[in-house]
Amino acid sequence: MTATETHLPAPKAPTTVEHVLTLDCPEGPGIVHAVSGFLLEHGCDIIDNKQFGERSEGHFFMRVHFVSEGDDSTLDVLRDSFAPVAEKFGMRWQLERQGSKRKVLIMVSKFGHCLNDLLFRARIGELPVDVVAVVSNHRDHQALVEWHGIPFHHIPVTADTKPAAEAELMELVDGLDVELVVLARYMQVLSDDLTRKLDGRAINIHHSFLPSFKGAKPYHQAYARGVKTVGATAHYVNAELDEGPIISQQVVDVDHTYGPEDLVAAGRDTECKALSNAVKWHCEGRVILQGNRTVVLR
Repeated sequence: MTATETHLPAPKAPTTVEHVLTLDCPEGPGIVHAVSGFLLEHGCDIIDNKQFGERSEGHFFMRVHFVSEGDDSTLDVLRDSFAPVAEKFGMRWQLERQGSKRKVLIMVSKFGHCLNDLLFRARIGELPVDVVAVVSNHRDHQALVEWHGIPFHHIPVTADTKPAAEAELMELVDGLDVELVVLARYMQVLSDDLTRKLDGRAINIHHSFLPSFKGAKPYHQAYARGVKTVGATAHYVNAELDEGPIISQQVVDVDHTYGPEDLVAAGRDTECKALSNAVKWHCEGRVILQGNRTVVLR
């Protein structure tokens, strides 16, 4: 190298961030063009796009995973810029950083298989969640929860204490900024008032392939009917018992040799898988509520 030669620093590669835009609106021409044109105008590149037009009801659903140059502040810029597009088409929409973790509170009673499955999947990063608390009306799983380093809250429930117990629960939900409540075999019926407060942000697992065998002991009901498959249903919670919009279902084959307890055992895996799928899809912005049904853009 001569005295006049210098080494210039290599130019830095541009920083990129990934986002997910989820929207729904009345069906009409120009929606996809408007969204893709907006992303092009802002220098974004689409990685994955899922869309669905419900012709019978005239409604449109879309989820776009895209990448842009920028940093954490880019999200706010994109949100502000997209608002006029959303207003033009009457969109319900959300724009989030890809992979951002949702704050989740899990509720459980004495059956711990779904809780254990969710905690494991969260621990290994399979679910985009931050489990901020576990609430139970029993202490059976306190040691498991605390082993995972998660706060455990024992809130016993009786007919007389139910209003106070639900008030204590909502204090936790509000105080911890909980985005999703997961009922992982929580065997208490929530009040109408609580279900309204948690509308669209509470998921329950029911150990039956709904709408069959609602209520208590569905596996025993299934045995009495001689079913050849048993299953589980993860759904949003509403005021009607086991009637909320369905997100995910799983089934397994059985036969006449299965007694009620055999059906219970066979159903455990379906419960875990249906619930974990529902939590994952909700937290990834893949589930859009439309009346009493859902559209899942996978």
